[in-house]
Amino acid sequence: MSAPLQKLPKTNPRALLLPYQRNWSEDLSRFKIGLMARQTGKDFSSADEMTTDVMLAEARGEKTTWLLAAPSERQSLESLEKSKEWITAKKIAVADFQEERSGTSETLLKSATIVTPGGSRIIAVPGRPETVRGFSANVLLTEAAFFEDLKLTLRAVLPSITNPLRGGLKKLRMISTPNGKGDRFEEIWSENFQKLGAKWACHKVTIWDAVKQGLPVDPEEIRAALNDPIGWAQEYECEFLDTANVLLPYDVLALAESAEATELCDPAFWLARGGNPVFLGIDFGRTNDPTVCWADEMLGDVAWSREVLRLENISTPDQLEVLRLRIRRAERVCFDYTGPGIGLGDLLVKEFGQYDPTKHLFGKIELCTFTTKFKRELFPKLRRQFDAPVKSRIPVSRWIREDLHAMQQIVQNGEYNYWAPRTKEGHSDACTAKALAVRARGDGSNAGLGSEEIREMARHAQLASDGSEPSLHLTEADL
Repeated sequence: MSAPLQKLPKTNPRALLLPYQRNWSEDLSRFKIGLMARQTGKDFSSADEMTTDVMLAEARGEKTTWLLAAPSERQSLESLEKSKEWITAKKIAVADFQEERSGTSETLLKSATIVTPGGSRIIAVPGRPETVRGFSANVLLTEAAFFEDLKLTLRAVLPSITNPLRGGLKKLRMISTPNGKGDRFEEIWSENFQKLGAKWACHKVTIWDAVKQGLPVDPEEIRAALNDPIGWAQEYECEFLDTANVLLPYDVLALAESAEATELCDPAFWLARGGNPVFLGIDFGRTNDPTVCWADEMLGDVAWSREVLRLENISTPDQLEVLRLRIRRAERVCFDYTGPGIGLGDLLVKEFGQYDPTKHLFGKIELCTFTTKFKRELFPKLRRQFDAPVKSRIPVSRWIREDLHAMQQIVQNGEYNYWAPRTKEGHSDACTAKALAVRARGDGSNAGLGSEEIREMARHAQLASDGSEPSLHLTEADL
């Protein structure tokens, strides 16, 4: 993207903007839409426009308001950070910063607001219809194609820009990478891009366009690191997939959140003998993404989160030490046996035994390779856990909520798959771990059974099959 703001020339902090960023920032069209690749500075240049507008309004003795909305709380706050950086670089005074939530610091964000001494405001909200209503402001919708329902959000936000008597004529901006054909963002883009009489000013910037205009990145290096043709086409070359939908919308997650579900638990929980069945899902990561181990405790037919453990930048042997205690307590574990997870998966099977009924193996560890077919089995079952009556209770946690919400169901060339954008926090690793924990429970027929009962069921199943004693690869210590 752009260099750190502290390195900008003191006399002209806008001098660092690349040509395509300046073109976007200086386009004063009332309606403006940007189809832009990841990491090309779309929020950076939009923040320049907003803060410049604040400066000009206050120089005239007036005040202005900008409403900034994104698909998630995390994205809204990150975009607001860009405005804070520009405010610092442009030496704009700040009178107040306010953050409002519906409850504790972990509940959903209502709004975060920067206020200047002259009364101008930049307000960040999650981009849901109910959160964007009631404002009279210029509007920026960032990553607009990823809103849960952009059509309803636009309908709710339209009154914000229609009253010129409150702060003058208002502007509407939408910026995004693409996220499926047929959604409202793609419709507006297609109706206006390179069309005579277009009502929206259109700006398109692929990664190749950005590099030609001075963005200091190596596209081929990014493509190789991503190793995801679908993600590359969408995120960097601005191609529209056929369709894309959020797997777990916020309103669905809200029904599952409970203060009695926990993100962290007492270490004594893992040392307990007996008790309710515990099932683990482990999404393994080493460098690019964290490892996440999701632990569900079954109380009747409802899975209660007991721990959502993140392990970042920890060596594989050290991860094994941390996970071993949890695996001993668990009834069954589904482990991400893809790429870098293969080595640790082999070690876990050697120690705890493999679970694969098709091979008459009834150990603890099911090795899960993430093929397209496997993901089509895994994530729909996760989604059904959140349908009424809700069968999962999850912690009230901002990062967990954002991680679960990021997972998308996508369709390309008639084929559907599941995909999540890669961020600095990860790649929907908690969502994947939760889905694996759901799989570890199977169809629920073993819920409530102890380890000895499951062992006895496995023994009878194998004897009935071939008359031999089962090879469970388990010791009493493992149980």
